[in-house]
Amino acid sequence: MKPFHIMAKPHGPICNLDCTYCYYLEKENLYRASGRGFRMSAEVLENYVRQTIESHPLDTVQFAWQGGEPTLLGVEYFGQVVELQKKHARGKKIENAFQTNGTLLDDKWGEFFFKNRFLIGLSVDGPEELHDAYRRDKGGQPTFARVMRGLEVLKKHGVEFNTLTVINRKNSYRAHDVYRFLKQIGSKYMQFIPIVEQIADEPDANGLVLLKPFARQRTQVSEWSVEPLQFGRFLQQVFDSWVVQDVGRIFVQIFDVALESWYGEPQSLCVFAPECGRALAVEHNGDLYSCDHFVYPENRLGNIMDRPLGGLLELPQQKRFGQAKSTSLPSDCRNCDVRFACNGECPKHRFTTTASGEYGLNYLCAGYKHFFHHIDPYMRFMANELKHNGAPARVMEWARSRRGAIGAAAVTQSSHAFSRV
Repeated sequence: MKPFHIMAKPHGPICNLDCTYCYYLEKENLYRASGRGFRMSAEVLENYVRQTIESHPLDTVQFAWQGGEPTLLGVEYFGQVVELQKKHARGKKIENAFQTNGTLLDDKWGEFFFKNRFLIGLSVDGPEELHDAYRRDKGGQPTFARVMRGLEVLKKHGVEFNTLTVINRKNSYRAHDVYRFLKQIGSKYMQFIPIVEQIADEPDANGLVLLKPFARQRTQVSEWSVEPLQFGRFLQQVFDSWVVQDVGRIFVQIFDVALESWYGEPQSLCVFAPECGRALAVEHNGDLYSCDHFVYPENRLGNIMDRPLGGLLELPQQKRFGQAKSTSLPSDCRNCDVRFACNGECPKHRFTTTASGEYGLNYLCAGYKHFFHHIDPYMRFMANELKHNGAPARVMEWARSRRGAIGAAAVTQSSHAFSRV
């Protein structure tokens, strides 16, 4: 069996925040009629832990806990998780990643995370005014100050963390401010996640408003979604700062994955891989879905309490889902010069049409083309360093000298133009 990754939702979509752009809050509609509480039971939890370890082909098994907001379950709940992992480890190494909005973190959580070596993904969208633009609580109150208190808890207890920054309509125009802020708060590992959502004119039969491609309903892109070209510009501006001063010191996920592409290695991030289907989501009741971004009834593979996880992972339905990423590419993508780095990106974002009218072009296409073309010479340099056992960080000196040469050429050209006037 191939390696896989599952985003576990032990508390389902339940959260103490009401972020404007959250794609998962409305998933509560899928379970509301069942009368179930949104809490993964002890029985389902143990089965999930045991089956994940048994099915995973590698010696290291990674668990990822998300929501909603998983801290709502309490420290004791995840103490049970750790005990179950030890019980069923079978000699394998267990690692845990935990995504949180950070507002409920306290010393108890800090001590637990440090003791059990949890890697924390902290959601923060930039400086206060940018973070609070969309990330507010159920009462509409800002959350920035609470997130910063949570971050201090992680630092106090020496907990390893990275930052998850959603790139939206507002902060996409403040790339330098966002990057500078993340460095100031001590983030060494950054993820920049574009938010793109289609809003239906009317809810579907399940009460869902944020719909996927081929939904066959009239939709429009939400007002908080990042604009295609602006997303590419945001990445370019961050890259331009990073490549002259932070290589080897600050790690930005999309830059690391881009280097994999230029070096010829398989992409470690599913959205850029040629095929998908190995990054799934499990809900609080044991329902397994094809992907965290495709939690819809038609993408439900089954329930781990009814059929073993290993069997669900290998269903023909899931294989078709993964292969469709490649087979459904429009001709513009198949002939694109940066396809090797993008591969059409996430299928969730493929809902626009090409110039010739083909459906299935990625909404963010213009942004990715802009970004990948911009970074090409730098990536070639770093990939060449790796191939010759060099240090990719040497790109910083090369980038500075290159920019100096370009700047000098621009000045010379300008003076020549002036002399001809």
